[in-house]
Amino acid sequence: MKYFLFLLFLVFGKVVAQNPYLHVLGIAQDGGYPQANCQKECCKVVFEGKAKRQFVSCIAVVDPISKQQWIFDATPDFTQQLYLLNNPIPKSLGVFLTHAHIGHYTGIMYLGREAMGANQVKVYVMPKMKKFIEQNGPWSQLVVLQNIDLQPIKEDSVIVLNERISVQAFKVPHRDEFSETVGYKVFTSNKSIIFIPDIDKWQKWNRNLEEMIKSVDYAFLDGTFYKDGEINRPMSEVPHPFVTETMDLLKNLTATERAKVHFIHFNHTNPIMNLKSLENKEVIQKGFKVAFQGETVEL
Repeated sequence: MKYFLFLLFLVFGKVVAQNPYLHVLGIAQDGGYPQANCQKECCKVVFEGKAKRQFVSCIAVVDPISKQQWIFDATPDFTQQLYLLNNPIPKSLGVFLTHAHIGHYTGIMYLGREAMGANQVKVYVMPKMKKFIEQNGPWSQLVVLQNIDLQPIKEDSVIVLNERISVQAFKVPHRDEFSETVGYKVFTSNKSIIFIPDIDKWQKWNRNLEEMIKSVDYAFLDGTFYKDGEINRPMSEVPHPFVTETMDLLKNLTATERAKVHFIHFNHTNPIMNLKSLENKEVIQKGFKVAFQGETVEL
């Protein structure tokens, strides 16, 4: 057989999967956790060392045979996240960007001359995102110095990364001040996932979320806020779907389908980051999941 499902072997005393896998490198909203100047208890416990810091939302897809890895969104926590990926074995790197908000692309700065001084790392971008990077400093310097090699992608076109992994981008409605916003579908010989860290209300989307979930094995979805009233400003300014809204929308799915959903991209105020909270328990009781930093799923 060309591939063996869940084939394992020992390297450095560790059991390593041979199938591609997804690795969750961060779960927080763009501002991180704890968030700057937050005096609330949610962040205070982290500043005081009573709770663990969470990196900004990011996933990676890794092929352990080819030693290739692709991160989806380059966050301000890029340095630590790259260490998590490259420990113990460094791998070649590619980057897929969803849009031009600070938690999703600014990490490419670490590929520049002030840090890694990388050589032509492939960065996959939609047309407006490509133009934004090429025409605005300091990002344009990464292109001029060939630290990055921008790879243009088109909506719904399939990008074949290698013989085992392909990626497809699809547009989602969001605050597109500087670029379009996309989610990604990643599929291998065995499984598929969708990654939508940022989207406005589901009702604004021209696709059916339920049907998309049925078509994949895992769905990592925008869970920025748990419910209305979570922050001290009009939440219409940041119109993410509340976790409560998404659960209600998907309540008629079977238990198996609901279990595919992993909420991710949490604002520092979102109580489901606390595993002991009533809100976290409610999500689990309703058959959904909460993504956690360090989580891996076999693809």
